[in-house]
Amino acid sequence: MYDPLLFDYLKPTERQMAQMAALRSAARMYFIVLERSLPDGPDKTYTLRKLREVAMWANVAITRQADGTPRTDDDITYPSDHPAPGDLGSVPL
Repeated sequence: MYDPLLFDYLKPTERQMAQMAALRSAARMYFIVLERSLPDGPDKTYTLRKLREVAMWANVAITRQADGTPRTDDDITYPSDHPAPGDLGSVPL
């Protein structure tokens, strides 16, 4: 059964908003490539809609734990020698 908290709005932290902006930028770039590369038709429409869906779910993943509880900046740890925690190439421990 789903927890009703899954439907609550979670205001992103500053760090999460920066992560979301980076993901939106990457999705936008991929959208441009797809838009230019795919022939018009239902498959292109489906692909672009799914990209939009994936981008939205990525935002949810940034703000929530797997169980739906809020994720805080303290929940994510990176190796001490990581050059830029939070960039698109980052992989939390």
